[in-house]
Amino acid sequence: MTVKIDPSWNKELAEEWNKPYFANLTEFVKQEYATKQVFPPGSQIFAAFDATPFDKVKVVIIGQDPYHEPGQAHGLCFSVNDGVPFPPSLQNIFKEINADTGAPIPTSGNLTRWAQQGVLMLNATLTVQAHKAGSHQGRGWEEFTDAVIAHLSEHGEHLVFILWGSFAIKKGAKINRMKHLVLTSPHPSPLSAYRGFFGNHHFSQANAYLAQHGKTPIDW
Repeated sequence: MTVKIDPSWNKELAEEWNKPYFANLTEFVKQEYATKQVFPPGSQIFAAFDATPFDKVKVVIIGQDPYHEPGQAHGLCFSVNDGVPFPPSLQNIFKEINADTGAPIPTSGNLTRWAQQGVLMLNATLTVQAHKAGSHQGRGWEEFTDAVIAHLSEHGEHLVFILWGSFAIKKGAKINRMKHLVLTSPHPSPLSAYRGFFGNHHFSQANAYLAQHGKTPIDW
């Protein structure tokens, strides 16, 4: 299984690759891909890191698990491949962007266009077994992605962290709020979107902060 990851992350995360938990995680993931249907495709496990080099990150959006139905997940949180119907949370994200910024609702749910502008689309767990949400939680991915967030908090400058729902908010608890903008709200899931996701204005707030610090805003 060949994975692709931008070299800038290898430098930042060299310590993680060599830790015992990561060796155990690697063996588990290899075994799962060899014996079961697992998403995303193996080459796309680190797609978020490949599309957004460490020194290009401006915004971090934290998700939980990859989508677990065929054809959806491709390594970026909340994103689906071209031609795949929008999952409910993604529909609500696009509705909020439209209400917040006036940007039209796109025809594709593929968010690679955000990643290429500096939005790290980070799931807490990077793999999942087909039809089994949460099946790869507690195997080491969370430790790895905690380290990613810690490195970004420590070494990044004026980043925007977007945390939707209690899981993501807990995941971002140690982000340095003196250095970065942290935006929180309920999750865009239909179960919670009407409790404060709609109307959170996170997309315009993120862009205002980036512009204030001399960075190019994101074309959402």
